[in-house]
Amino acid sequence: MVGKRTTAHAPFWSIPGGHLEMGEQFEQTAMREMQEETGLIISEPKVIAVTNNLRTYALEGVHTISVCLVAQHQGGEPQRLEPDKCAEWRWVDPTDLPQPHFDASEQSVACYLEQRFYQAP
Repeated sequence: MVGKRTTAHAPFWSIPGGHLEMGEQFEQTAMREMQEETGLIISEPKVIAVTNNLRTYALEGVHTISVCLVAQHQGGEPQRLEPDKCAEWRWVDPTDLPQPHFDASEQSVACYLEQRFYQAP
């Protein structure tokens, strides 16, 4: 599932994501962000990759590293709970991502498909 971003990282499509809160574990962040953005409940999130987001750095001047997780989905359709940040959510084939696509998201999906922990940009 990907969303069409409208503010930060617009006009890019991206998988759900967000920032760690102080003292939060990666798995807790993934569950919280998914529920906050889409209303979907996930379980058993597992870290599968990290990305070095150099395209975003080149475009925005902000250098980030992303921790990518995969999780179980318990059913349901995503809701647009943050309409000021996301125009829509869409289920997509991970081998055919909509464009333009956000750097960290595109790298995360590539790592998932190729079963790699890191992919050099």
